[in-house]
Amino acid sequence: MDKVELRFLRITYSHTHAGAYALILSELEGDRRLPIIIGGVEAQAIAIQVENIKPARPLTHDLFKNVSDTLGITLKEVIINDLVEGIFHAKLVLTLKDREVEIDARSSDAIALALRFDCPIFTYEFILSAAGLKVEEGEESEEEAEETAKAKGKGERKTAASMTVEELRTKLEEALDNEDYEGASKLRDELKRREGTN
Repeated sequence: MDKVELRFLRITYSHTHAGAYALILSELEGDRRLPIIIGGVEAQAIAIQVENIKPARPLTHDLFKNVSDTLGITLKEVIINDLVEGIFHAKLVLTLKDREVEIDARSSDAIALALRFDCPIFTYEFILSAAGLKVEEGEESEEEAEETAKAKGKGERKTAASMTVEELRTKLEEALDNEDYEGASKLRDELKRREGTN
C-alpha cells in the first residue's frame, strides 16, 4: 500500500461534535487535509507539546518518551493505518537495537507521541482518499484566520487584556501549578503578544 506523509497542522474546535476538537493533519506534498475528531484531554496533550509548555511533572506521553529514551527505544514512525466506522486507527513503529515492533494505538495518542519524538506521521492513500478534504487555493489563509479568531475567544481575550504583565505572569504560574494547560497557553499567548508590541 502507498504511504502518504502527513504533518501536524493545528487543533481546532469541532463544528460537528459538541465538546470535541478536530486534529488537522496536512498532506506533506499535496493539498489534502485529514481531520480527526478527538476529545478535550487528547487535544490538551497535543497542545501542550505544540505550545512548548513544560508541566511541573511528566504527563503520560512525556513519561512514555522518558522511559523510551532511557531504555534506548526509538519511535521510528506513526502510521494511521485504518478507518473503521469513522474511527481512525494507528500504530507505532518502534525500534530497539535491531528489532522493530508495531504497537496498536489510538490516533490521538500516536500523534501526541510523534510530536514528542519528532518522528514522521504517515497514512495510506486509501484513507486519505476516503476521509481527506481538499483545500482550494485561497481558502487556507481565510480558514486559518477564522480558526485563530475562534480559538482566542473574545471573552478570554478581554479578560487577559485587562491584566498587567505582572498579573499575567502570576496567573500563568498558577495555571501551570494547577495543570490548567489550556488556560496557561492562552495566558502565554497574551504575554507574547504584549512583549511583541513593546
